[in-house]
Amino acid sequence: MSFNLRSVDTVESISREDFKRNYLDKKKPLIIKGLTNDWPAKEKWSTEYFKEIAGDIEVKLVDNSKADPSKVINASIASMKFGEYLDLIKREPTQLRIFFFNLFKHRPELVNDVRVPKELMGGFIESMPAMFFGGSKAITFLHYDIDLPHLFHTHFGGRKHIILFDNKWKKRLYCIPNTTYALEDYDVANPDFEKFPALKGVEGYEVFLEHGDTLFMPTGMWHWMRYIDGSFSLTLRAWDQSVSRKIASVWSLFMHGAVDSGIKVIFRKRYAIWREKRTFIIAEKELRNNKPK
Repeated sequence: MSFNLRSVDTVESISREDFKRNYLDKKKPLIIKGLTNDWPAKEKWSTEYFKEIAGDIEVKLVDNSKADPSKVINASIASMKFGEYLDLIKREPTQLRIFFFNLFKHRPELVNDVRVPKELMGGFIESMPAMFFGGSKAITFLHYDIDLPHLFHTHFGGRKHIILFDNKWKKRLYCIPNTTYALEDYDVANPDFEKFPALKGVEGYEVFLEHGDTLFMPTGMWHWMRYIDGSFSLTLRAWDQSVSRKIASVWSLFMHGAVDSGIKVIFRKRYAIWREKRTFIIAEKELRNNKPK
């Protein structure tokens, strides 16, 4: 069993006008295979190269375990030298991954290896280039980014499997109240519609990225990711230009960040139990009402 998944449009290149009209304004994902053709990173970046220039950095690691509801999401479970970790993901399958790692802070010269695609849109947050590394068993849980940016996600060194959903499916995906992530008790790649009936009929996209491919994910898009090979990605983030979306971003950071964290600290297990019950109630109500329409 699976969701109703369709492929994402793929282009080698695209004009600013076509990108805005057909993807940015419509909040529709797109794969741009040739975006990195003039990036030094496409030929230069590898696990061996990063090991050589930054192997001594201590990195924090996470795995596929369900998040502890009393702790911050993506809390680390271990740490090791970056070079040792890179050896590990190339040597053998592992769930261990590095989440939202700003390698540029440690090695600023890496900025010269990337070309921010300002020819397609404005609003890029150039101070926040985020990198993600994972072994061939690593999975990034289903979520959307809390600050609601547009994302340009470029993959390197292997293959990555991605499933996407428009934000309108949020409640049917069993989004946990006051958060931007879904209940982790179902397998996104093979959902159990008997235990999670609201998932049946949900529509999404399926993507397979290879070295140098860039996936555009519009603001609020849900994403689940699985590393097929030990490999890594770079995400460039850009603000939506509308005032309403900027206000929504601030509200999301406040409600899903500060408020949720505060309640979690105070009520801990009771809050976790309440949230899980509410997740099912909300999802099944949405299903009964045949939403979204």
